[in-house]
Amino acid sequence: MKVGVFTVILQSMPFEQTLDYLAGLGVQTVEIGTGAYTGTAHCNPEPLLANDREAKEFLNAVTSRGLEISCLSVHGNPVHPNRKIAGEHRDAFARCLRLAGQLGVEVVTTFSGCPGGAPGDQQPNWVTCPWPPDFLEILNYQWNQVIIPYWRETTELARRNGVTKIALEMHPGFVVYNPETLLRLRAAAGPEIGANFDPSHLIWQGIDPAAAVRALQGAIWHVHAKDTSVQAWNSRTNGVLDTKPYRDELNRSWIFRTVGYGTSRQSWCDLISALRMVGYDGALSIEHEDSLMTPREGLEKAIRFLQGVVLNEPKGDVTWA
Repeated sequence: MKVGVFTVILQSMPFEQTLDYLAGLGVQTVEIGTGAYTGTAHCNPEPLLANDREAKEFLNAVTSRGLEISCLSVHGNPVHPNRKIAGEHRDAFARCLRLAGQLGVEVVTTFSGCPGGAPGDQQPNWVTCPWPPDFLEILNYQWNQVIIPYWRETTELARRNGVTKIALEMHPGFVVYNPETLLRLRAAAGPEIGANFDPSHLIWQGIDPAAAVRALQGAIWHVHAKDTSVQAWNSRTNGVLDTKPYRDELNRSWIFRTVGYGTSRQSWCDLISALRMVGYDGALSIEHEDSLMTPREGLEKAIRFLQGVVLNEPKGDVTWA
């Protein structure tokens, strides 16, 4: 496995300066945003798609520093009920697929998306329970009339661009938010669908990340290294469905943390060991969203932490039995 960084958190720095900084810290891979929610600060696909020389120079800027691109990111909501937003995010995803094919990057990360609750809605509607029965009607509409048709069409587009791995981040607020929903969409839309496995979104739902890894064997395309702290003094009173702003750290039921500041070192060792047991040997891409630390401090602490627990050498032989 390799320690990587999702460079969006450093978007205020020029791209090549960012690469120099990360290479100097011993980072091995970079995840690069190409549009939608991630922006295009470090990679604007349009000029690269229009000029093969520029695309080669972009790739060389990464590889000449001993780095690899773990994936291209275009996190968005391509099924947003607002047609303008959906159209922009679909176009961004299509450009990302083309660029991934051009650069030889096999993984593209995004969200499954969340539609409205019915035709004509203007805002997404994320369902969290099965009753009153209106909610089951919403889910039936979202899955069968919007999500499955869109992703069937999109996996075909990925195939035409040579992209074999669409890594969906399981994120509450979107229809794919846990292993069960990820596998449901994979079964319906094709084997190109897999997980961008981010444990931080699972932890606050009460999901054991190592158990989730086992459930997703053969369907994990990329991994985010981000932690969550469930703050018992609040969650025991109000539960974990928390809509307070992320800046209200003291009163929230949970907050995102740099790896090692939310759950134990042992839990990260368990996660990495589970990933090895199911055959994953790719990047652990640090996504910094810890509001108690600056990006620089959070990233550097996370890099050092992961370098101490990541498994670098191949799996050993059982020579003692």
